[in-house]
Amino acid sequence: MTRPVTAGVDGSDESLAALAWAAREAVRRDLALRVVHAWRPEEHPAVDGDHDAQERWAREAVDGAVRALAERHPTLTVTTAVTEGVPADTLTAAGADAELLVLGSRGHGQVVGFLVGSVGQQVIAEAGRPVVLVRAGDKASTEVAGHEIVVGQEGEPEDSAAVLEFAFRTAAARGAAIRAVRAWTLPPVFSYSPAAMKVLDEAGGPEPYEKRALADALRPWRERYPGVHVLEHVEMGSAGQVLLSVAGGAQLMVVGRRARRTAVGARIGSVAHGVLHHAQCPVAVVPPA
Repeated sequence: MTRPVTAGVDGSDESLAALAWAAREAVRRDLALRVVHAWRPEEHPAVDGDHDAQERWAREAVDGAVRALAERHPTLTVTTAVTEGVPADTLTAAGADAELLVLGSRGHGQVVGFLVGSVGQQVIAEAGRPVVLVRAGDKASTEVAGHEIVVGQEGEPEDSAAVLEFAFRTAAARGAAIRAVRAWTLPPVFSYSPAAMKVLDEAGGPEPYEKRALADALRPWRERYPGVHVLEHVEMGSAGQVLLSVAGGAQLMVVGRRARRTAVGARIGSVAHGVLHHAQCPVAVVPPA
């Protein structure tokens, strides 16, 4: 079954930017676009208390956005779904059979990237498919050749397979290069074991070991996508900081997700959380396979 690119919209500038991004990505991948809007009556007080009028207002808002989209992408197949319900639950369900789910996120200006609200964070934490966050004001001009897709790799090859697959497939569709980043830190002295020391010694030290680990993780994806140019970047430091330090000219950043439930709600992992709040470009958060 062919999965569509799905965009969640609510009429805000952020969601319209996400819709435009989703449409361009659907065209690149030769996929259909599905536009989803979840509404609750209390969100539309301007339409009095009439339930039917509020639903009509929501549908008209979505139809207007889709008409504007059709003028820019006349060959794109677009479907819409306007549903009364809890936005986070509706969007998570809509993303279950999507190639990727695209959402808007409020920006903090030029210094800080995203403000991820409770809806966005819940969707990212629970979605079974990649979720892309797009800021208001995101422009197609940032997706030109020469602007890299930055992807974070960590752990063993199987740990980052889903993240790398998404990044390579996206790069192939865009004709973009990939900058694959692996950050590393020295473990506490007490965590060293004789076996670990032997592995590091055989590799020539921590940095050569990390470079080899990145190359091993990338090898199958280089073979599958030989036309994608790859730059390997290994640096000592925290993963979030290293990713952000090399993403100044990126058109997209791709990171993995480590979602977990706590007493105060869903958490998506420190790396994903950090880059979502500070990246200047759209960010794709990919769940584990």
